Amino acid sequence: MESLFKDITSKTFKLLNSNELLTITFNGEESSFIRINKSKIRQTTKIINGSIGLELIIGNKKTIHEFTFTRDFMSNFEKLKLELNKMRSYINDLPDDPFIVIPSEGDSSREIIKGIILKDNEIPDAILPSLSHVDCSGIWASGNIFRGIANCKGIFHWFKTNNYSFDYSLITQDEKMVKETYAGNLWDQTDYTQFVEKSIKKLKYMKDKNIKLKPGKYRTYIAPAGVADLINMFSWNGISESAIRQGSSAFCKMRNDNISLNSKFNLREDFDLGLMPKFNSCGELSPTRLDLISSGILKNTLISSRTALEYNLLGNKAEVNEGLRTPIFEPGKLLNQNILDEIGSGIYLSNLHYLNWSDQPNGRITGMTRYASFWVENGEIKAPIEQMRFDDSFYNFFGNNLSAVSNKAETIPDVSTYGGRSLGGTKCPGVIINDFELTL
Repeated sequence: MESLFKDITSKTFKLLNSNELLTITFNGEESSFIRINKSKIRQTTKIINGSIGLELIIGNKKTIHEFTFTRDFMSNFEKLKLELNKMRSYINDLPDDPFIVIPSEGDSSREIIKGIILKDNEIPDAILPSLSHVDCSGIWASGNIFRGIANCKGIFHWFKTNNYSFDYSLITQDEKMVKETYAGNLWDQTDYTQFVEKSIKKLKYMKDKNIKLKPGKYRTYIAPAGVADLINMFSWNGISESAIRQGSSAFCKMRNDNISLNSKFNLREDFDLGLMPKFNSCGELSPTRLDLISSGILKNTLISSRTALEYNLLGNKAEVNEGLRTPIFEPGKLLNQNILDEIGSGIYLSNLHYLNWSDQPNGRITGMTRYASFWVENGEIKAPIEQMRFDDSFYNFFGNNLSAVSNKAETIPDVSTYGGRSLGGTKCPGVIINDFELTL
């Protein structure tokens, strides 16, 4: 794939007129999918998929287009020439872009992450025996994911990773669920078996009768999967410099009023995780590590080159949407084996769902508890709780009400497959919150 992409880009750039600037991107995968229902394999699929993206700039006008990529060089090249001519035919009718990001020279990069993952014929015997006595539904996905970008100024970036994910739910007879994701790029059979055993242990608690809680504030533990959902909200009019400048960010209070979060809260963007290429869709290399919030204080925001042009700032090569790509929430000191004792009496939340801003200027997030959520009493799980809506501000639950942060961070990958397997994810610990507000 890499050599094919390199050949087609170098040949295409020779077609450009002197006033044309072109950036070419590649997204592709070679993936195996297995659908599991009732702990049995119901469907297997192998996908080879790729797409080419074109961004043509003439003066201050820009247009983009995308088409499906094949393994046949001449077919790709003829299709690319056809699409390039289409773009040339209408680009002059487009309005000028006052903050257009012009392709530039710079360093190229090549990153190959070699995983040790199961072969297709090894997958059933590796994942199914641990699930033989439970009702499991889920999707296994594994294989290679490719990303590439090249521009007419000589930049060429290539990223390849080899990984797997198993996104599954365990289901009781009355259809209560425990949802988990086991993912990585180094398969460890013992670790997988232990991971599933923990899921099954939660499932046993789910068989008890639900407790209905009254609305109110509760001492609450949120597991890493739920914390990742909360962190991901920061990509939506949050840590974006553009959003702050436009007054639409939930972080305006941190910037304008010098409000800080709890000193236990430390967030950074860190590409050493290997979940995402360091280059963005403009072909720019982002810093390997960028501290965003340190000891609760806002240190940096995500600043794209477009925003830097618009507001005369020094950018940090963030993606155009200025969202988080590979964030890490630093772990704390709470030992995992002490979590229930630390809760005392309160709530254990494994997952959150349907998150949205309810009062964005004040950082309020609303959503639902989901799947394995329990009432804890005197350090012991007593029963599952009925699902409830929460509505609280991260200035509270990551601020004064943040009681403890667990010492083990988990990587929660992005396992969406809309248009192709996704890259990226969030590494974070669990947190204990003194007064987490449940409203309905």
